[in-house]
Parts: sequence; structure tokens; C-alpha cells
Amino acid sequence: MNPWRNISLWMDQLDDPLQARPSLQHEIQADVAIVGAGYTGLWTAYYLKRQAPQLRVVIVEAETAGFGASGRNGGWLMGNLLGEDRLMASLPANERKASFDLLHAIPDEVAEVVAHEGIDCDLRKGGVLYCAARYPEQEVRLRDYLEHLRELGLGEDDYRWLSPSELAAQLRVTNAYGALYSPHCATIQPAKLVRGLARSVEDMGVELYERSPVIDWQPGQVRTAQARVTADWVVPAIEGYAATLSPLGHYQLPVQSLIVATEPLPTDIWAGIGLERGQAFSEFSRQVTYGQRSLDDRLIFGARGGYRFGGRLRSDFNLTEEELGLRRYLMGEIFPQLRNVRFSHSWGGNLGMARRFQPHMLRDSRNRIALSGGYGGEGVGASNLGGRTLADLILGRDSELLRQPWVLSDSPISRLRRWEPEPCRWLGYNAIIRSFVHEDEVLANPRSPAWRRRLAQALAARMESLMG
Repeated sequence: MNPWRNISLWMDQLDDPLQARPSLQHEIQADVAIVGAGYTGLWTAYYLKRQAPQLRVVIVEAETAGFGASGRNGGWLMGNLLGEDRLMASLPANERKASFDLLHAIPDEVAEVVAHEGIDCDLRKGGVLYCAARYPEQEVRLRDYLEHLRELGLGEDDYRWLSPSELAAQLRVTNAYGALYSPHCATIQPAKLVRGLARSVEDMGVELYERSPVIDWQPGQVRTAQARVTADWVVPAIEGYAATLSPLGHYQLPVQSLIVATEPLPTDIWAGIGLERGQAFSEFSRQVTYGQRSLDDRLIFGARGGYRFGGRLRSDFNLTEEELGLRRYLMGEIFPQLRNVRFSHSWGGNLGMARRFQPHMLRDSRNRIALSGGYGGEGVGASNLGGRTLADLILGRDSELLRQPWVLSDSPISRLRRWEPEPCRWLGYNAIIRSFVHEDEVLANPRSPAWRRRLAQALAARMESLMG
């Protein structure tokens, strides 16, 4: 079997034979050289060629299109950006609304492109359900979050409170206290999207070279072991693999997201769960659970992953018994009927996290470098916005995309916030995660006394504040 099929359920489901495209064997002069054939690189190439078809755009990929996070994620196509509320809090109300409207339109933009290009990626815009479940403290936090969203100017059309009975009309979870529903989210089969985008940009004239790991990059050139691309612009679109190309690893760290998929579930089981319209769902604990119902009736379920000392990449995503056990426990707490269900697939991926958990889209005009990243877990949609933004930055267009608080229109990479040195990162990460695990254990136990519940929440909230 092709080893790339073992990357995830999504890659395993492809009709695509997954045969590698030719590697880079000769020197090339291009207008734009892109490192990485994931969502960011492909979307950047797509919008560049759509607006300036005469450009010679070359993509150099270490493995195959979709090998990284683009072929491994949970399939949420969100109209959001990590930390958007912090980024936009200081904007005037009219500018903040325009920025939110821009973000919320991301799923519709992707839907228009895939329809135009004939990419069948199982896109269903059913919205997202953020559920308060398992313990009552989740409802308090979720209602506080809704109040915060209202203060930012977001109304009922953007986020609507659902009572337990209203939630049950869409999703049945144990101990439901209510939910927030937002229409600004779709679910997809992510590998079909990334592989379809790769074919589309090739049809537009983009040159895509696979199995060509970049060993060095500088302003104006990208070099592999066999050859070199010289270019007017260089776009390092490597997100979770930033540590492989200095100095990007100072600004973007790899963290891991870990996911399981059940075998296809029978109709009577789904009748007790719901999700008939392809909605995404999450429960509002700091364990960061997320899921969807795939088009072939599997439950896809993920939870917060890990970080390795020194920002080392993880290459072996055979989940340990402990990693599988946590996801089985959390899934079983939400859906007791699935406590003994068989997992047909488990996988994970490296995703990029910027300091202060703040994504960035940057143009260094002096060195003619453009990059976008730090999406955290929201990269499926954010990468589309990033690709559109980088295309406008490279082409020197004046657009609404460039007037956003996450865009650095003329800045060196050194303008980005650097991560602290080790062991500070590793110690900080583990302290934060352990506080979240402790909080969840205490709050999920109905026998925990009130003082202990308050203490666990206060500690977790304090540790969470350090992330921003």
C-alpha cells in the first residue's frame, strides 16, 4: 500500500492513486517560488494565477500535496481566525464589523472556488455547535463567551444561544446545558480539497514538484539537494514544519493535533446523535474537543494534542494507548452509546502556533518574502484568507484584505514575536495542559466539593491567560 494512505482517514479514502509528481531536477527561474504544497501554498498559487496568469509560479514540496496538516486535520472550514477577538477589540465598531464579515465569508469563498473548479470535497455548510455539556461550569463559561461576543458587536445572526431542547433538535449529547450555534462554519473532506487544489493550480500553469525537500532558502532563491529555484518572490508556506527552515522556527512552533474516526455507524445510532446536516461540534471544556459526522457516517473526533521539547516535529502518528484512551473517554462521556465503538483510523499532524497565539500575514518588501501562518487549529479556513492576502501583497494590490490587524504589509520577519527559549516553552506548555486536565477531572466529578471546583477553574483560567 502507498504509505501516504496511512497519513489519515482522509488520505485513505481518496480515489487519487497518490503517485508522486516529478521532483525538481534542474534550475528554474520563476516569478514566485512557494515552499510547501499544503493549503497556504496552493491557495497563494491559485489566487496569484487567477489575478496574474502570466506569472511563472513554482511550488516545491518535500513529500506530496497534502502530506502535512492539510491532509490530516479534523475537516472544519471555519469563518474565524485564532485570537480574532483580541486582534479586533481595539478597532472602531464599523471596522470591526467589516473584519468579522470578511472572516465569516471564508466558507462561502471556498465553496465558490470548489464549485467553479469542480472539486468534490464533501463541503456541507451546516454551521457549528459549541455545546455546554458534562458539567454546569461549561454553561457559565459559554454564556460569558456569548456576552463577550455581543460586546464585540456580533448578533443573533452570528451566534445564537440554543436551549437544551433546541440543541437536541440538531445534536444529542449527555448532560446538555445549552449551546451556541454559528452558521459560519462548514465541514469538508480535507484531503479531497488539498488534492483538488493541487490539480487545479497545475491546470492553471503552476509547476508543482514533489519529493523535493528544501534544504536552504534565502531571499530570491530556494534550494533542494538536486537543484535551485531563483525567484522574484519567495513564499515559505510550511506552517507546522517551520522548524525545518531557519529562522522560521523562532516564530512558529509545531504542536500536534490527534484525531480518531469510528467505523461507519448504523442508522439507529445516528438517530440518537443527530448531525444530519454536516454540522461541526465541540464541547466547551479546555480539552478542546471537536468533531463532525463524515459523509460516510463515521464520527470524527479530536482533542488537544501535544508539544515536544525543543519544538521537535512528530513523525510517528501511531497513537499510544494513552492518547487513544483520552479520546475514547471524552467521546464516551459525550456519547455514552459510543463507549465501546471500534476506531477504524487514528492519526495526527503538526500544526503551526505563533507566539501570543496570533496568526500573521506578512510581506517583507525589501527581501521580497511573503508568508502566512500561525493559524493554530483554524488553518483550513484561515489558509484561504492567507492565500488571498499573500497574492494581493505580492501583486501590490490595494484591497480590504490588507487593511486587517493581522497583516504586516511591509515588515521583516524579525517583526514577528519570537518564542521563548527552552526549557521555558516545554515547562510552560506542560504546566498549562496539566491545569486543563486537572480542571476537567475535577469538574467532571459531581462529588467534587465547591471549593475544589472553584480552585481548579481559577488555576486553569490563569494558566490559559498566559497563552495570549
